[in-house]
Amino acid sequence: MTDLADALDRTGQCELVRFRTQSASTSSNETRLARRGLWAPLWRRSLGRSIDGLLPRVDVIHVAGLATPPTKTIPLIISVDDLRPLREETRTHQRINQLRRAVAHGAFLVASSRSASHEVLDVLGVQRSRVVVVPPAVPIVEVTVSGEDLVVNVTGLADLFLALAPELVRFAQAHGSRVVALTSAEVGQRIRAGGSQVTVLPRRDARTALANARVVMHISDGARFPSFAIAALAAGVPTIARATEINRELLDGAAALVGSDDEAVTTLDQVWSSESRRAIMVAAGRSRSIDFAPDTAARAYVALYRDVVRGWSS
Repeated sequence: MTDLADALDRTGQCELVRFRTQSASTSSNETRLARRGLWAPLWRRSLGRSIDGLLPRVDVIHVAGLATPPTKTIPLIISVDDLRPLREETRTHQRINQLRRAVAHGAFLVASSRSASHEVLDVLGVQRSRVVVVPPAVPIVEVTVSGEDLVVNVTGLADLFLALAPELVRFAQAHGSRVVALTSAEVGQRIRAGGSQVTVLPRRDARTALANARVVMHISDGARFPSFAIAALAAGVPTIARATEINRELLDGAAALVGSDDEAVTTLDQVWSSESRRAIMVAAGRSRSIDFAPDTAARAYVALYRDVVRGWSS
């Protein structure tokens, strides 16, 4: 959201008021919400005090994350980037009820892809007109010049990575490289406990990992927007991803998609070793990443804000 906010400022087409719903303001350009700590727990249920009176005069409010504060007279837009709380294996009824309640009071939901919007509609059972598709902003990264690491982004499929890790390590060592896993602290502990020769980095070190990557492998359950994979494309790093529905929609033609987990190492060998294939993937990836750059996302959101405000006023 910070990258999107900065890009919105650069458009010069809207006056931005920045605020935080779940934590205290961290800079002078953020509006402080009075008694935020009191209302935040209720906002996670779309209940409590409306946020209208806590902000300067605005035409539309856009939030992301777990807090969805009610509004009285201002249209509310909610980004839904994580589908895990909506899925059977991790279904969180509080989140489902929260989003349904927000839509019932007039909120619009923003999904990050068409496939994600279908899932949101199926689970929530809300009107199609209340769910729109706008990809989030993916931060600009430096182009990787001479990376040597196999960087694996693990999001939601720790068991699969742990099963693949020995073979990936053998592959990397045979090519004078190493395996670097970007993951959560919990999964990082499991990797270290397993004794595999994998370097574990927290997600906050994603830029550092990309700067040293020769190939990125994106191992995801498909519940979240593949921001890291798209950042890898922008950095000119050939990328491999599982052929989930969202990855086929967003990455097909730019990344190497594998339909079976058994194909991962075979595909890795081809992407690692073939300079002609790497050159094609780098060009395609750089081109695709432009679709998700912050300035591109900002233009799409400005159009969305105008449409919502126009419809709200009519």
